[in-house]
Amino acid sequence: MLVVRPITPQDYAALYTCAVESGYGFTSLPVDEGLLKRRIARAQEAFAREHVSEPGEEGYLFVMEDTETGEVVGCSGIEAAVGLTEAFYHYHLGKVVHHSKSLDVYNALETLTLCNDYTGVSELCTLFLREPFRKNQNGRVLSRFRMLFMAEFRERFSQFAIAEMRGVSNENGESPFWSWLEKHFFNMDFNQADYLTGIGEKAFVAELMPTFPLYVKMLEPEAQAVIGKVHENTRPALRMLENEGFRFRGYVDIFDAGPTVEVEVANIKSVRESRRMKVRIDTVDSAKATRYIVCNTRVSDFRAAQARVELVDDTIIMSPETAQALRLSEGDAARCVAL
Repeated sequence: MLVVRPITPQDYAALYTCAVESGYGFTSLPVDEGLLKRRIARAQEAFAREHVSEPGEEGYLFVMEDTETGEVVGCSGIEAAVGLTEAFYHYHLGKVVHHSKSLDVYNALETLTLCNDYTGVSELCTLFLREPFRKNQNGRVLSRFRMLFMAEFRERFSQFAIAEMRGVSNENGESPFWSWLEKHFFNMDFNQADYLTGIGEKAFVAELMPTFPLYVKMLEPEAQAVIGKVHENTRPALRMLENEGFRFRGYVDIFDAGPTVEVEVANIKSVRESRRMKVRIDTVDSAKATRYIVCNTRVSDFRAAQARVELVDDTIIMSPETAQALRLSEGDAARCVAL
């Protein structure tokens, strides 16, 4: 059974493997031993905080584990509030109008403006599932369980949430958008810039990135074409988030111009439709059972998985095996949403 749980220091090697396999452009999982170990330590601290009244610097990082083999097959995270101690940059896609009534000229031009508009919002991040396990809706579980966690612990998160989508790059990790920026403003390739940002070295962004609005028409056609577009491997993740209510509002990544999508947490479909129910452990009638994402309601001992369960009034009926995997006992509370 594949179960999602908080990351532990013993998961470092598996997290490093995920970082290597995630490839170019996956900013939140750089191949850097120090940073990965710090992320694990930071997550441990976040899960250990029992009384949280408002979102702060907490970074929750989870892994998906095969309980039969002990193998970690993927990871997924939530940042409680971004940009509180380090600037959190985006480009915002807007418009300016140049109009001359006397000359009968009207031009509406798209611009990209550097901003920090998402400061303080929560972020769904670091979603990666290893290739052999991209089946049986495992990826959907590894993404959507976070919405159950946010629904259960609303005080720990902002009113709004975002997700940054990986932008277009080729097999060598070269981004058409960054190529234009590199040519005119920087002296480093995309992978180096992306890596520096991933390990927290962001000062160069403020120092070298153009702070004035950029006219999109000034960019090379290849760069213009990828603004707000996602990497081919990211399309399924984007579709899933769109089904949950996330929408693109014109904010793009400053390196690869990939879209950032946003939503009000209360309006996330899985948050709205999730139910908190009382656990009953019994034999599950296969004819009546339906597949759900189910989680317990504890922070440091959090567990989530997909399972076939029955819902009767305010009770969720699950097998002893499922209850054991989720560390649930008779009469406990569980939260669930249809898979």
